Amino acid sequence: MSERKALLILHGKQALNEQVRAAVEARRAAGWELAVRLTWEAGDAQRLVGEALAAGYQRLVAGGGDGTLRDVAQALADAQSPCSLVLLPLGTANDFARAAGVPLEPAAALDLLDVPARPIDLGEVDGEVFLNMATGGFGSQVTANTSEDLKKVLGGVAYLFTGLSRFAELSAAYGELQGPDFHWHGELLALGIGNGRQAGGGHELCPQALADDGLLDVSILPAPQELVGTLKNLLAGGMAIDKLFVRTRLPWVEIKASRGLDINLDGEPLQGDRLRFEVRPAALQVHLPADSPLLGGAG
Repeated sequence: MSERKALLILHGKQALNEQVRAAVEARRAAGWELAVRLTWEAGDAQRLVGEALAAGYQRLVAGGGDGTLRDVAQALADAQSPCSLVLLPLGTANDFARAAGVPLEPAAALDLLDVPARPIDLGEVDGEVFLNMATGGFGSQVTANTSEDLKKVLGGVAYLFTGLSRFAELSAAYGELQGPDFHWHGELLALGIGNGRQAGGGHELCPQALADDGLLDVSILPAPQELVGTLKNLLAGGMAIDKLFVRTRLPWVEIKASRGLDINLDGEPLQGDRLRFEVRPAALQVHLPADSPLLGGAG
């Protein structure tokens, strides 16, 4: 199969995106044989990846939001295929792509087809992988909107608890996290386990994460007594909420939660009271900018 041949798996709602159409035509004019397949319902991305691999494609393009990128990454990881991946970010948040320095303009993103692929890690929990981040909170009711009261107290930081995780209530519960040379337990409000750096549309829960270091960055927001009053005082005094986080970097971490844990894996919900997160080192070949902030680890 030609080295300049690729398949674009495009989220169905982007079918009429004129910028995407123009970008595809530009790649074709530059000598690329670029086919396009659309998703319609759950499972389509995985099926299309399987069909592409069976047809011998060596490069795939995932066009959509963080959930679409995760679906394609999951299928490639499950197939243990050397096929490489280009990210075409078309979602609302595009958290992994933004952190990785992938252009948000379709034509510039597809230019990465000509950039050599680099191995990056994936996160995994209960057989499910995540490209960007697992986010969650304990004892919280999952809803679609951020609490207005929470916005008044925390401003934009409120989206740490909502956004991708969709938590509307500031409610803490007891949790315990265990990893190599690491043990933490106590009341907490929010958690980020990152292969990437940000979630919820740009909030950096794991600001130092690298996607090729063979480790997951863990960020915990503890829940001190009289939390809301404490945060009000901190913010009024000009102190960043970032100083409240407990952070570490681990190849794996096990979590026990007294009342169950609601987790969001790049848009996919997961729940459990005992979960083990692990890194899959160098599990995926991805075409990222040479100066990507997420590159520079062990890989």
